[in-house]
Amino acid sequence: MPKLYEYFGLIVMFYANEHEPVHVHGKCQGREARAELVVVNGEVVEVRYGATPGRPSLSAQEMRYFEELVSARANEIVAKWIDFFVLHKTVRPEHITRRLK
Repeated sequence: MPKLYEYFGLIVMFYANEHEPVHVHGKCQGREARAELVVVNGEVVEVRYGATPGRPSLSAQEMRYFEELVSARANEIVAKWIDFFVLHKTVRPEHITRRLK
């Protein structure tokens, strides 16, 4: 399962056996949420956030960090999805230590 980002204790990642639509998971201390990126003509036009079935939800603060990261890096996430799932390239994680806002 490729880790994409580490952001204030939050891990943003793909699961190795993912499926479309393009989405990422945000995990922190056993809690999890999901962000689905809606892509139209190669551009992210919407991000839909939701719970991950069977997992406790992220706390309110963790969810704010998750939304902040995904909205700031949405196009990059789509590019990493293509690299990993379509082109079978290795994706390197990034540790972000400054707020993205």
